This record gives sequence, structure tokens and C-alpha cells, in this order.
Amino acid sequence: MSDLLRSSILGLALAAGIGGAQASDLPSKKSAPTVPVVPAITWFDIAVNVKAQTDYNFRGISQTDRKPGIGGGAELQIYNNLFYLGVYGSSVDLATRPPAEIDFYGGIRPKFGDLAFDLGVMQYYYPREKQLIDATGVFWTPKNTDYTEVYGKVSYTFAESLTLGANVFYAWDWLGTGASGTYASVTAKYSLPFLEGLSVSGEFGHYWLGTTNLAIWSTVPPTNLPDYNYWNAGVSYTWKNVTADVRYHDTDLSKNKCFALTADPRGIATGSGQSKWCGAAVVATLSFDITASSLGIFAPK
Repeated sequence: MSDLLRSSILGLALAAGIGGAQASDLPSKKSAPTVPVVPAITWFDIAVNVKAQTDYNFRGISQTDRKPGIGGGAELQIYNNLFYLGVYGSSVDLATRPPAEIDFYGGIRPKFGDLAFDLGVMQYYYPREKQLIDATGVFWTPKNTDYTEVYGKVSYTFAESLTLGANVFYAWDWLGTGASGTYASVTAKYSLPFLEGLSVSGEFGHYWLGTTNLAIWSTVPPTNLPDYNYWNAGVSYTWKNVTADVRYHDTDLSKNKCFALTADPRGIATGSGQSKWCGAAVVATLSFDITASSLGIFAPK
């Protein structure tokens, strides 16, 4: 039930109650009708985010070779953030050597009280990639690792302090390998009562990965990519528009399986066939978020 419908029903109920009391006590007077309260609507808004982190860790795998990274983006939000379109860019250090990762995304975020949904699609774009081929002519990566992912998220907030969520993401051509990729996770976040803005949160997820496509990998035969578990836990503090976060990330991938998913150039150069990109990591993040409406632009009407 929407806020507008709820307000209208409440207004009608109050009008009926007041009118009944006056009809018995003061029959010569009539009550004025209650005017429903119409919630303010922000038709358009723009959210901007800038982030610096000690490692860009994506679902347990370092995207910056365990080095610091920066990122930022902008999101157009329509009709109280019901519909959205956004773009986000981040520095990376990957096997195909793109200068950045650029994400284009959009979707819908319906809310029903404390229950919230997020349904959308995201395109991961890696410009100016170079296929990794060793001296013997072995292809270690596809020519292009761009891919598209659809997702669905749901969360529920209890007493404005505990938020539980569940998420599913699906890609039919994960990192351009021809293999499908399905990631599902559950999340939890609790706002600590003794300091406003301080919270603890965590996530546990599982990645199901399919079989690579021979036509895409050229000389590499079809390979069953390894599934894995991923988890994180951390603490964050938000003050005005700034959020500081310290988080522990880890997976159950071995160094050999990590190499199979990343083609870490270090594992090729040393001949070890191993990678440390999927191991335990503590990542610190500092981010700044602001919306145009908070500055008086696109103010609610």
C-alpha cells in the first residue's frame, strides 16, 4: 500500500470519527473535511560517488593486483529513486591490461514500507584490452572480457536498525569466456545504538561458474571453471557525506583455482600457475556521496 493511499484512508477515518462526535454533541455544527497529506516527490535527482580503497576487491578477487584503487560515478534517479540509470568507473590492474573498468547500469527500486527491491542490468566494460598470449602462443584470456549481468536484490529493515538482504546475479557470458556465472548471497547490516552512523555488516555468497567456450578461447579446450564461496565482514562509520569502511574479504579458492579464474600474469611468468588475488584481504575504503537534491537542486515537489 502506497504512502498516498495510506494517508488518504487515515484522513477519511479521522474525518468520519470527528464528524460522528460532533453530530451527537454539537448537532448544529459540521466538521471540516480532513485534507490528505500528499508526500513530496523528487522527480529527478543525481547521486555522485567518489571512492578510494586500498584494494578493489570484487566478490573476493582483487581487481587491482592487491594495490590501491580509485573510482567514482554518477546516477540519475527518477521519481523518488524508483527508476535509475548510472555509470561508474574504477582503476584496475588485470591480465588484459585495460586502463579502467567502466560499468553502465540501470533498473528499478520499488519499496513497500521496510521492504525494498532492486531489479536491474549492468554492463561491465574494459576498454583497450590486450589478449594475454605467452611466448609459446598459448591464449590465457579471451580477446574481450566485457560482459553483461542481470540482477535482483531484496532487503527488509527491522526497527530501522537491522537490515537483512538476499541477492542474485546472472551473466550468460562471464568475462567473455562463454561460461555462465551465477552469484547468490545473503547480507546483514546492523546500526549500532551507541553511536549514530556506526554499523557492522557482512555478506556470504556462492559463485556457480559454467564451462568455457572453445570458439572464444581459440586454442584453449573447454574448461569447467571452479565454483567458490566468498564472504566479508566489516565495520563502517558515516559522518555527513563521508563513509569510512574497514572490511575483511576471503574465499575458499586455492591459489591454483584462483589462477584459473584470473590468469594472473605473475603465475604465468613464474610458471607456478598460481595466484594470490583470491586470498584473505583487509580492505580500507573512504567514500564521499552527495545528491543534487541535498544541494537544493531538483528539490522535492
